[in-house]
Amino acid sequence: MIHTLDLKFLGVSQVIAAYLVETGEGPVLIETGPHSTFKYLKAGIEKAGFSLSDIKHVFLTHIHFDHAGAAWAFAELGATIYLHPVGAPHMIDPSRLIQSAKRIYKEKMDMLWGQLKPIPEERMVQVAHQASFTIGDHTFIAHHTPGHAIHHIAWEVDGHLFGGDVAGVAIEKGVVFPPCPPPDIHIEHWQESLNLIRGLNIQHLYMAHYGAVGNIDTHLNKLEERLLDWANWMKPYVEKGTAIEELIPKFERYVASQLSSEGVSEAGIKQYEAANPAWMSVAGLMRYWKIKLRD
Repeated sequence: MIHTLDLKFLGVSQVIAAYLVETGEGPVLIETGPHSTFKYLKAGIEKAGFSLSDIKHVFLTHIHFDHAGAAWAFAELGATIYLHPVGAPHMIDPSRLIQSAKRIYKEKMDMLWGQLKPIPEERMVQVAHQASFTIGDHTFIAHHTPGHAIHHIAWEVDGHLFGGDVAGVAIEKGVVFPPCPPPDIHIEHWQESLNLIRGLNIQHLYMAHYGAVGNIDTHLNKLEERLLDWANWMKPYVEKGTAIEELIPKFERYVASQLSSEGVSEAGIKQYEAANPAWMSVAGLMRYWKIKLRD
């Protein structure tokens, strides 16, 4: 059984999910969300009939705060944390992550993300592409899937795929958007990852933002279409040297108009903005184009 745990980020439902997979050797947690939502994570685990100390295995798709920010708390309780080798050093010593985030979020840092503590290296498993781990009656297969982040893993479990952010954002199974924060956005790598997912025998795709979809091909096609649309919208502004301060409100209006045109309510637009802030995609896509155009 798979339990969807709503972490109620910023007090908003269906923005960030973690997933609990029941196995014959106890529950496995996929994603932890940020430490700021830990009380909701704990409540969801307990509602499923388990306690925090029952979690012995935590699988991370990547180390961004909204996916992995509470992993240290499970490591302190003795859990093993499975993650990409590129992300591991930043969890062993998160000081650079914290400093970088503080420059961005300033006084909102603690409110948004909570605490981030080091994880001892011995509590981690650094996972190779297509490595597999059998826990009870389930096998967890790692697929390295860069594009959103170079340290991204999509986890395949018995015909289900936990796609993290490379699988996109779709609130209430609605409009599919690509989360494009800096520094690792790479359009071509993301397309390659989507092709990898298309080649898997997947019945359900689980997103951190938010929930599961069954129409895999349609979902991935819409995600790729939107990714290219956003990238192509951004390119001429980067070529002209438009300042990010000028571009952010333009892009925010563009995204809001796309959502509105597909029938998303004002409340739904707020959910999308909480899950995938438009200003972060501006920063990520600008960086992508500056590097690509320079090369």
